[in-house]
Order: sequence, then structure tokens, then C-alpha cells
Amino acid sequence: MASEDGEEKVIATAQHIVKALGATETMTDDMIHIFSKFDHRFSGMSEGLSRKSAESYASEGLQDALDSVEERIMRWDMATSESARLRFIWFDVPSEASSYLEAVDDLQNMIAKLNLTPDDRKDFACLDRAQNVLQQAMARLEEELRMLLEKHSESVDPDWLYDPISQPSFSSSNNDEKASHTSAEDEGDEEDLPVAQPVTDLNFTIDMLPSEVVADLNRIVKCMVGAGYMAECCHVYVTIRRMFLEESVFRLGFEKQSIEEVQKMEWDVLEVEISKWMQVMKVTVHVFFTSERKLCERVFLDLPSVAETCFVELARGVMVQLLNFAEAVVISRRSPEKLFKILDMYESLRDLLPEINSLFSGEDGFELRSEASTIWMRLAEAARGTFVEFENAIQRDSAKNPVPGGAVHPLTRYVMNYMRFACDYKETLEQVLGDDRCEDPRVFGGVTKCTGSLYPDNRKDSADDLSPWSIQTIWLMELLEGNLDAKSKLYKDPALSHLFLMNNGRYIVHKVKDTEIGSLLGNDWVRKHTAKVRQHHKNYQRTAWSKVLACLKDGGIHVSGTFSSGVCREVLKERFKSFNTLFEEIHKVQSTWTVADDQLQTELRISIAEMVIPAYRSFLGRFQQYLEHGKHPEKYIKYSPEDLETYINELFEGTSGSMSKRKYS
Repeated sequence: MASEDGEEKVIATAQHIVKALGATETMTDDMIHIFSKFDHRFSGMSEGLSRKSAESYASEGLQDALDSVEERIMRWDMATSESARLRFIWFDVPSEASSYLEAVDDLQNMIAKLNLTPDDRKDFACLDRAQNVLQQAMARLEEELRMLLEKHSESVDPDWLYDPISQPSFSSSNNDEKASHTSAEDEGDEEDLPVAQPVTDLNFTIDMLPSEVVADLNRIVKCMVGAGYMAECCHVYVTIRRMFLEESVFRLGFEKQSIEEVQKMEWDVLEVEISKWMQVMKVTVHVFFTSERKLCERVFLDLPSVAETCFVELARGVMVQLLNFAEAVVISRRSPEKLFKILDMYESLRDLLPEINSLFSGEDGFELRSEASTIWMRLAEAARGTFVEFENAIQRDSAKNPVPGGAVHPLTRYVMNYMRFACDYKETLEQVLGDDRCEDPRVFGGVTKCTGSLYPDNRKDSADDLSPWSIQTIWLMELLEGNLDAKSKLYKDPALSHLFLMNNGRYIVHKVKDTEIGSLLGNDWVRKHTAKVRQHHKNYQRTAWSKVLACLKDGGIHVSGTFSSGVCREVLKERFKSFNTLFEEIHKVQSTWTVADDQLQTELRISIAEMVIPAYRSFLGRFQQYLEHGKHPEKYIKYSPEDLETYINELFEGTSGSMSKRKYS
């Protein structure tokens, strides 16, 4: 300020001198002499005048440029223009889109230059005005972004995913207004909707938006992010794309349900929901998430961190919802019938984890990656816990009433069929049980002990070499056998007790030999239990027929202890009467007994016939002469060997037996 005052005084002095000198011939020389003394003053004054002029001109030029940019931007200001409120640039007048973005770019450049100007010369009024205009421009671009996403986004029709012929494609009716109009005229009244063709597998992605729309979105996004409006931009994008993603999942048949609602479901309902969950999980991860990730990377091209953040945020809600369903199943009440569905869920999530880890690979996705992995491990825990319940169910089955006829017990059928189905999950169960082999004594604690008698230490296939699933299977067979032994004691007739164990043992051995269970238990186990069945067979014969066979012995029939000394007819008559009574009683009772295995039934009848008929034929041949010439021999000799064979073949039919008395001739 002091410098400017000095310059003004110099100018005033110079003017006074010129007036005083007047116009003389020596004026020029005199002026030069005088002004030379002020040379440094004039020099400073000249530079000051030049700088002021330049700043003035620059300020006026900036004002003019800002006026021009503001006019181009504010024409689309929704707060001040009715026309702007009713129309969208990219939809109604797309030809002006580039011009609008150029105006915004120019405005950002102006603001950048103003911000670089030192504070002592900065035009703060102009800067405030430019920033206000930029704020209005961002509000407009935010609405344009929302409009483009809403008008061109569609939820995925599930029918697209299951067609066995077509390949995936996606186009929007809003891509090109003229093209849509022409298509509508050519094709009649077809509904103007996005079109996507389904495929045979899930290894594909869908172009969620047309390429030209993606390009427009990318230009808007770059402009907004460049202006510092990344948060607003991401919020709009995530909100809209998340809405359509959730709708796509809903259309697959998977509804939002709380953990409490899932836990209250009846098993038959939950079983259906689990099947839906597995399919929805596969489609969502392989198709929806992959396609949304691809779309984010295209929309936020050259902005990878922003793309990552937006994808994670829009996918988070659906992912959490799907994982919460699995969590609800995990913490629900354990029961044996749930095992196979839990294993299905375990396998499904296991197969999807690599894709999940890839999709959510960044820092933003760490929480979802971790949650998915945790749920997968908890499904394994649930499967192990369900096996514990299966063991408990075997041990708790203590029915007080024996199965009629010594038939195969329902528990035996249940356990063996359960194990047969479980073998379909052999590899998975090896993984599940192997992860926790030494942690649950209820599952594995007694098994090592019980397998010692089956697999001696010097054998190659000893218990230490068995897989977790093999050990578990052996332990379950031990539990079943122990339960059946206890149930056999409910029968009052020892013969029926042995028949019961024979029936159940034969059923178990056949199931083991005919299924994958055999490879788990090994040939030694099969041989040992086949021998057990044979032993029960022998025990049955001894307990059921020993008294009958005792009637056909010679002891006590001969008068003087030798065959030639004569026969006591009274004793002989009692022997025949006892034989008839015992045989008839056995036929009556054992005809109601059940042997469902045709081969075992035949083997039993043959073994009985081979044991009884020859002995009866021999006894009859030795002693019938002593009775046939007496009174009423038919009272004692009631059956021929052929009759006995006929009646033996009626045993074990499970029906009440009756015998028609036949006279031997």
C-alpha cells in the first residue's frame, strides 16, 4: 500500500514539472535529466500497472468461462427448471450427455486452477460460485445414474437358467429406442422386456446391463468420483443393484426367514427348504455374484478398489441371508434323519468356497469369506453331532415287547438302510469325521477298544490303519449287535431267541456284502458274523428239536436191554405219542415264526428235514411191526416220513399252522 502511494506522488510531481517547464527547445533534455533521477520509481510503477491489468483481464475471462459453464449445467438443474425435472439427459436427449459431461469437466478444471491460486490473489467469490454449481451438477448426475440403473436393470427370470438348449445373453429394451420401436412393429404384441437365454449348467455369467449403458455409467462414475463424490455414487449404485439382486434370489424361491423361523419348521418342510437353499446358493454364487462382480468391474473401470467395495456391499445382504439359513440348520435340534441334508449342505458349501474366496478376495470381503468358512466348519460339527444322536438312538431303543415271530427287527432295517445311504457320502464322511477323530469320546472313544478283537495288532488292516468312517461303522455295528442281543432275551422260547438273532444277523450280513458297507468293515468282519449266524442256526436246532429227536432213540424200549430180548410196547407207544405231540406243537408254533429271507428259510427246512426225517424213518422201520398188528395203530403211527417233510416245509411262514392227521400206510 505504501508503494502505491509513492508511485502516485511521483506521477503528480512529474506532471507539475512538465507544466512549469512549458514548451522550450531544451525541454526534452531537461525532462530527461529530471526524470532520470526517478528511473527506478517509473520502472516499479510500470510493472504494477501491467500486473493489475493482467489480473483484471484474467478475472474477467474466468468469470465469462464460469458464466458459460454454469449456463450449460444449470439448464438441467431440477430445483430451478421444470423441464429438467421432467426429463433425463441420458434417456430423453442422449445427444447432450457428452456436452454436459464436458461442462462438468471444464468446471472441475476451473475449480482446480482457482484452488492452486495463492490465497492473497484468490477470487473466493468465484470459487464459491463454481463449487455451488459443481454441487448442483453432481446432484443431477446422481439422478441420471439412478435413472440408468433403474430403467435398464431387471431381476433374473429363473426360467432362463434351466433351458437345455440356449446360451446366455442379455439385452434391454431401453438400449436403443428406435431399435425397440422397429422390433415391436415387426414382432407384433410381444412384451418389451429384457431377454436372457437359459443354459444347461451354471458356469457362465450374465451381462446384467447392455454394453452401451455400462459405458454411460462408467463415464458418469468417473466424473463423480473425480469430483470427490465417490460415496454418493457408490450409494446409488449399491442400493439399486442390491435391490435387483435380492429380487432375483427371491424369484428362485428362497424367501427371507429369520433364524427363529427356520428353527420352528417341521422337518418335512425344512427338508424342502434345504433343497431350495442348495440350488439357490449355487446359482447365486456361480451366476448372480459372478455377474455382479463383472458388472462392477466394468462400471468402475480403472477404479478397482471402488469396484471391490461396491460389489461386497451389494452382495453382503444376500450372502448373509443365505449363511444365516445354514446357521439356523446348524443350531437346530439334532436328530438322525437330518444327517444327509446336513451333509448335502456341507458338500454344497465346500464346493462353493473357492469361488466365494475368489469373489470376495479383497480386504472388504474378509468378513464374508470368514463367515462362509466358519459356517462350513460348523456344518461338519453338526454332522458329527447328528451321528452321536444316531448312536444314542440305537442305544436308547429298548422296546419291552419282542418282535412277533422272531422277524428282522425294525431297528435293524433302520440302521442298515441308514448306513447304506450314509455310504453314498463316504468321501465326505471321511473328511467330516477325520477332522474331529480324537475330539469326541462318544463318537470314537469306545471304538478303538471294540475293534481290537476284530483286528489283531499283527494284521495289516488293524484298527490303527482304519479310516475314520470305517471305525465309525464298526462301532455302530457293535452298538446294533449289543441292542439285538438284549432284545433276544425278551423271548421266553430259547429257540425263538436264536431264530431272532439268526434272522437279524443274516439280514445284516447280506446288507454288508451287497453294499459299500462291506468295504468299510472288511472280509474278516463278514466271515466272523457269517459264522455267528451259523452258530445261531445250530443253537436253534438243538433247542427246538432235541426233545423230538430224543423220542426216536432206542433207550428204554427193549425189555432186557438188548434188541433181541423183546420190546416193551407200552414204552414204544409213549414214544410215538410223545413224538407226535412234540412235532405237532412245534409245527403249530413255528409255522407262525417268520424267516423272510427265502434262502435262509430253505436252508432251515432242509437242515431240519435232514435231521428229523432219517431218524424218524429208521425208528419207524425198527419198531412199526410191534404196533401195526395191534389195536388202533394209527393212534401212534400218525405220520409217514413224507408227511413230516410236508409239514416241515410249512414252518416259518408267519401264519398259524394246522395239521391234517394222516394215517401211515
